[in-house]
Amino acid sequence: MRNYTKASKFLSLVLRHQPEKIGVTLDCHGWAEVPKILLGMNLTMEDLEHIVDTDEKRRYSFNEDKTKIRANQGHSIPVDLELESKEPPEFLYHGTVGQFLGSIQREGLQRRSRQYVHLSPDVETAEKVGSRRGKPVILQIAAGKMHQDGYTFYVSENGVWLTGEVPPLYIKFPG
Repeated sequence: MRNYTKASKFLSLVLRHQPEKIGVTLDCHGWAEVPKILLGMNLTMEDLEHIVDTDEKRRYSFNEDKTKIRANQGHSIPVDLELESKEPPEFLYHGTVGQFLGSIQREGLQRRSRQYVHLSPDVETAEKVGSRRGKPVILQIAAGKMHQDGYTFYVSENGVWLTGEVPPLYIKFPG
């Protein structure tokens, strides 16, 4: 039985950060050729379809004829995901852990090595994200106000809201 979790994590690394790990190149929109992914990762098409179909976070998308695949967001390498700007709901959420609160209070949410800051549409999703590193702390983001003030938002294929930064003034901290 194949370890799909390990394969999915490696696929994420390849499609979001290091395509050169298996000798793959991404086009300007983040797409990789499926045959090259299969060869480079020693997967069958059935394996790859299983990874895409069962990924809880819906990290990956195929093109229409399944000849290309890409990560839906989270890239540290520059790609144009062809996202259209959208008006966000009044509030979005960000899951983090306590150790980062000090820097977030000073600097806000910064994209760091990624293309965008990732925001969740609901508290439950933000808790899942934050719990990956420990006890989650949920921040409420005044996305509607940010949008009114000129900040641009996008929604990835898998429902993650994306923006360039979130200054501290738009963040409601717990407590």
